[in-house]
Amino acid sequence: MPAFSILVLLFTLFSNPQKPEVPQANQPNILFLIADDWSFPHAGVYGDPVVRTPTFDRLAAEGALFTNAYTASPSCSPSRAAVLFGRYPHQNGDGGNLWSEFPAQYPTYVSLLEEDGYFTGSTRKGWGPGDYEVSGLSHNPAGKTYQDFKTFLAQKPKDQPFTFWFGSTDPHREYVPNTGIQTGMALEDVQVPGFFPDVECVRNDILDYYFEIERFDRESGQLIKMLEEAGELDNTIIVMTSDNGMPFPRAKANLYDYGTRMPLVIRWPEKVKAGTVIDDFVNFIDFAPSFIEAAGLKAETMSGQSLWPLLAGEKQDRDQVYLERERHANVRKGNLSYPMRAVRDHQYLYIRNMMPERNPAGDPSVHQSVGQYGDIDNSITKYLIMSLEEKSKVGSPDYFKLAFDKRPEEELYDVINDPYQLHNLAGDKTYATVKDQMRKNLQSWMTETGDLRASDPRSLYWDEVRYTPNYQMKDFDYQKGIEDYRIKPPFGKYAKEGIPCLDINP
Repeated sequence: MPAFSILVLLFTLFSNPQKPEVPQANQPNILFLIADDWSFPHAGVYGDPVVRTPTFDRLAAEGALFTNAYTASPSCSPSRAAVLFGRYPHQNGDGGNLWSEFPAQYPTYVSLLEEDGYFTGSTRKGWGPGDYEVSGLSHNPAGKTYQDFKTFLAQKPKDQPFTFWFGSTDPHREYVPNTGIQTGMALEDVQVPGFFPDVECVRNDILDYYFEIERFDRESGQLIKMLEEAGELDNTIIVMTSDNGMPFPRAKANLYDYGTRMPLVIRWPEKVKAGTVIDDFVNFIDFAPSFIEAAGLKAETMSGQSLWPLLAGEKQDRDQVYLERERHANVRKGNLSYPMRAVRDHQYLYIRNMMPERNPAGDPSVHQSVGQYGDIDNSITKYLIMSLEEKSKVGSPDYFKLAFDKRPEEELYDVINDPYQLHNLAGDKTYATVKDQMRKNLQSWMTETGDLRASDPRSLYWDEVRYTPNYQMKDFDYQKGIEDYRIKPPFGKYAKEGIPCLDINP
């Protein structure tokens, strides 16, 4: 029997939850608010000077704010599967890929709570994108779909606990250009990450991203107001976060911080003291066991740790976090993955690229999806960086190589002194001891968690998993995208005609 099949069998044999002898008398509700492509630190409470997030900031003041929360994978489907299962993506079989089939052989926190009497529901983007119907499920694994939270609450039986998943599609692309600047946000106030050229059109693109973050925050606030009106606020665990990083080059679908480090707040007065700040590392696989424990259940197959002991001040093994990705979009000839594994602690980020001969952002010409370098969503920021190929300046980052070039097998970054992870130290002998130790830690974690790549780093398993859609199967004209783009502030002489993207590398 193949090794992966044996692991699946073992996990399935021990998947039944066990209720304690004295079940919890008043089981809490769970409201899970998840954005789509929102990175840390883009919230007011984290110190971002532009984006306005009053709902997120309120929950931080009334609950716990996390400064080192990480998605299990910087890609929608595997991240959301990890949330639901409480398991690392490589433990979820096909669910480790984007646009895959849902591995219904495993219980989710939603299914376990439903079996225990919870009323469950979701709206908009639940698990996905991918195919869950092929697995025999009648509705999205995040919960039966409702038109909105108001409808869900109206249909909920009285005195029955609930779990509800609000899956926004903000701030996922595509953006309507100039939505940010026309709400009054200023180009000059944007803090541009060091892996982007600091030019006005990039700043404008970030403002449009901020506009959609603000919309998610506003809609989340509306759901919380409904909870208050229903008298359910203080008996509800509220989690507000994102699935993966911002849809920009070197962020989403990457294991650098802007792809994996997430905003996170949790409010639950019964267990969480107002104004708590948690600097320990948290992985998204921790949500499911936390929800299960709060309901008075146990689920032995989950790999995550419950968050409640941490929030009560107990010491847990949270000095590091482990990260991974497999195939994002179908953007390499042959439907190939780009496998990566990483370990991050408070000082360093170590990344192992299992197949460095492959293109991390996708092939330079379209294979099946999204166009050139299809693991990066199309945008003016992407187009401008594409125009910089072989045009780097001495003393400045090579933005094109950072976004699109092949990478070495090992990467090591000092995240304190290099917060944007621009300078790979893996080849520096000064850091040889650090690199060796982090490599060992990563290998131990892979082995202990049953990762196929622990013994077979070049496994083709995730290359061969079905990819469900067909779309955008042609190269795009990025130069035309640059020429057509205009910044249109709401007032002044440029309001009508707009400001073009000038040559960013004269």
